[in-house]
Amino acid sequence: MLKKLFVLLAATFMIAACDEPAPATAPPPPPPPAPQSFMVFFDWDSAKLNPQATNVVGQAAAAFKTKGGARITATGHTDTSGSETYNMALSLRRANAVKDALVQQGVPATAIAVVGRGEQGLLVQTGPNVREPQNRRVEIVIAQTMAAAPMDDAAYCRALAKKWRELDRTDPSGPAPQAIAKCDAGDYAAGIPVLVKILTDSKVPLPPRT
Repeated sequence: MLKKLFVLLAATFMIAACDEPAPATAPPPPPPPAPQSFMVFFDWDSAKLNPQATNVVGQAAAAFKTKGGARITATGHTDTSGSETYNMALSLRRANAVKDALVQQGVPATAIAVVGRGEQGLLVQTGPNVREPQNRRVEIVIAQTMAAAPMDDAAYCRALAKKWRELDRTDPSGPAPQAIAKCDAGDYAAGIPVLVKILTDSKVPLPPRT
């Protein structure tokens, strides 16, 4: 009888365990968007943008402005005519010409990296000393940058406290030290707004939350 009771209890426990919902798992973060690319072509032995190339640069600049945070890489190339040393310099001049045009279109210069590859990375494979128009180009690649994770309340309160200490250490019992004490106790909802107001009223730039 006792053995049957144990078997019954074990079966009941197993059924109850099966009925428990599986723990929820957080969905994986979405992958970053695929880079967007544009191609600018050049005349032979030239780093000057023609009207068609200028139009492509304008499209790239417009695409960059829709990203809300991105980086551009302008990579210059040449065909195989001419020496490797000359072509390396020419590819870099082409990349810089595209960068200058992007800046004129409102793209920050600090968001653009230029690379010169000379005869490397041919779009159309050819032998030496071949004037191939498709190889005389700059590839513009726009890649979305990943946003930094925002500070949690504890880290943000520490950053605010650091700003206040740089501003004033003369009143150890005033509202700022009291607000810092609130944060230290985990009451961020009470401490952070006070520190933000004190710094804002003192015209001190607030630390970013990222």
